[in-house]
Amino acid sequence: MTLTSPLDLFTAARPGALAAFNVIALEHAEAIAAAADDAKRPAVLQISENTVRYHGALAPLARACTAIAAAAPAALTVHLDHATSHELIREAVGLGISSVMYDGSALPYEENVASTAAIARWCHERGVFVEAELGEVGGKDGAHAPGVRTDPDEAVAFVAATGVDALAVAVGSSHAMHTRDARLDDDLIARLAAKVPVPLVLHGSSGVPDEGLRSAVRHGMAKVNIATRLNILMAQSVREALAADPGLSDPRKYLGRGRSAVRDEVRRLLRLLA
Repeated sequence: MTLTSPLDLFTAARPGALAAFNVIALEHAEAIAAAADDAKRPAVLQISENTVRYHGALAPLARACTAIAAAAPAALTVHLDHATSHELIREAVGLGISSVMYDGSALPYEENVASTAAIARWCHERGVFVEAELGEVGGKDGAHAPGVRTDPDEAVAFVAATGVDALAVAVGSSHAMHTRDARLDDDLIARLAAKVPVPLVLHGSSGVPDEGLRSAVRHGMAKVNIATRLNILMAQSVREALAADPGLSDPRKYLGRGRSAVRDEVRRLLRLLA
C-alpha cells in the first residue's frame, strides 16, 4: 500500500497509541514493517538527525524506508526525528517524508517558539505534519535536564503560538535508557491531555516498563517513540550468534538474527500499546 498520512495513523491506532520506532540500519526498517503486518497495527519508521549524521546523508536510508513502507501491507509512514536543522527538514520533505519532528527544546523559550512556528508554517504549506518538543526530555547528549517537566499552560500557549500538529512532552522519561525503571507522571500526562489540543508524544519510552507505557496511554499519551530497546535486543542477538560461531563472517547470518529479535519486540510492543 502507499504511505499513510500521519493523521490517519493516529486515527487507526485508537484507542491505543501510535507506536514509532527508530531506524538505524535497513534491518530495523524491514523488521518494523514485518512486525506491523504481524500485529495488524499501524506504525512509524523514524530516522533521527543523529542517524543521518552516522550515515553521512539522509537520502539513502530515507529512500529505503519510504520504499519499504510503501510496499508493506501495514499502514506505515516515515518520520524525521529530533531534527534541529531547518536544512535537514527541507531535505526530508523534498525526499517525500511527510512527518517531521523539529527539536528546538534546547533553545530559550521565545527562540523555540519563533523557530518552531517558522518550520510549522513552511511544512504546512507543503502538507507536512509537524511534531515539536516543549520541556526537555533527558538523555540527549547532556543538552537536556532529566528533572524538567512540561507545564500544561505553557504547552497550550506553545501549541497556539507555533501551530504544531503534535507535542513531545517531558513527563519523567529519558532517552537512551538501558534499564526499564523510569516512572512517568501520569497525573501530569492527564492534565496535559485535557488541555493540549494536539496529540501528546512520549520520547524515551525504552526506559519505561510495560505497565508504565500502558498507563501513559490510558492517561492520554497518543504516540510512543521507541529506539534503544530495539538496539539492545539487536546487539544481544548479534553477540549470541557470533559467540556461538566465532568463525562466522557472513553478515546475513548474524544481522538476520538481530532483525528477527527486533521484529519480535516490535510486534510485542505494538500489541501492548493497542
